[in-house]
Amino acid sequence: MAAPSGARRRPLLLLLLGLMHGASAVFVVKDGNGTACIMANFSAAFLTNYDTNSGFKNVTFDLPSDAVVLNSSSCGKDNASGPSLVVAFGRGHTLTLTFARNATRYRVQLMRFVYNLSDAQIFPNASSKEVKTVESVTDIKADINKTYRCVSSDQIHMSNVTVTLHDATIQAYLSSNSFSKEETRCEQDRPSPTPTPPVTPHPSPSPTPESPSVNKYNVSGTNGTCLLATMGLQLNVTYENRDNMTVTRVFNINPNKTRVNGSCTAQLVTLELRDEDVTLLVFHFGMNATSSQFFLQEIQLDMTLPDARDPTFKAANSSLRALQATIGNSYRCNAEERLRVTEALSVNVFRVWVQAFQVEGDKFGSVEECQLDENNMMIPIAVGGALAGLVLIVLIAYLIGRKRSHAGYQTI
Repeated sequence: MAAPSGARRRPLLLLLLGLMHGASAVFVVKDGNGTACIMANFSAAFLTNYDTNSGFKNVTFDLPSDAVVLNSSSCGKDNASGPSLVVAFGRGHTLTLTFARNATRYRVQLMRFVYNLSDAQIFPNASSKEVKTVESVTDIKADINKTYRCVSSDQIHMSNVTVTLHDATIQAYLSSNSFSKEETRCEQDRPSPTPTPPVTPHPSPSPTPESPSVNKYNVSGTNGTCLLATMGLQLNVTYENRDNMTVTRVFNINPNKTRVNGSCTAQLVTLELRDEDVTLLVFHFGMNATSSQFFLQEIQLDMTLPDARDPTFKAANSSLRALQATIGNSYRCNAEERLRVTEALSVNVFRVWVQAFQVEGDKFGSVEECQLDENNMMIPIAVGGALAGLVLIVLIAYLIGRKRSHAGYQTI
């Protein structure tokens, strides 16, 4: 598909080559000199859900063969921004791959999907017509001057959307106008290592760490504060080290070394944390309009483990329903809560107090206590009730005994 003649006067010349392979296509981004900076050949499937008048509905759809590269794609501007590929299809849906590099490797630093719920062909009977945006880091990476190749399916989880890439060939920072013959294969395509039967690795015991420091976090948007939270955060990460031993390490999020970011939308509140150990820790809070409740619906973690067999550790779960309270109220729990994200990751939350979406005057609303705190309160109440009952029984027994004793001295 040729670019319009006016594009020659633009900084970038962008075009989509009409090389179709079933449901996949080759997407190319070129600079003003006609040199390709990004080439990508893949098919993609999307899985998400949306709200209808009769409840939530799941939907799956594929990247169509008539998808096009938008002029908003870019070859980057020196160190200011990395190259990006923006693919559009349907009624306002876009899939964006943003790249970054160091001296030896490049990677898809961020994948973003924008979808339009007013597209009745994909989202029939949607109760909302808004445009939604989700994004996530990825594990798509390759050596410089080599092609990223992944025949296996690769899933990228972005809030309530899962994008599955099939038979992907991607390269950025090209040195010519074609894919390199040298490849970096994805982890899924690599053969599994042959196990060594004589030695059975045993999980290393996790050390007992200090409790993490409690910090205050808030996220604000155009309409004011949408998230107010105080909590201490602790990560429990299980992985295989270079000696093929399963180990579990505990990381406390240090508030003094943590950068905080976030965003507010009508139905999703996002808190992003980065520190010296964690590349990205994301909390997504959703809401149920029917029950008028907010809740933690997803946790994403992306971090580097230098002693791991695969140093890049990623985990996500978008099916959580934790830290839940009525919209306008706050959720509080003094007890430690353990949130299981995957088999390899759990997040311990200490002394949490959180309120999402409706936050008035940057102050917490009415408190809804967690079940753990209510149970802890019931223990002293039950013990106190039992002791009071015991004292009452002793007192009654004493009075009865005293009455009988006086009855023995009556005059005959």
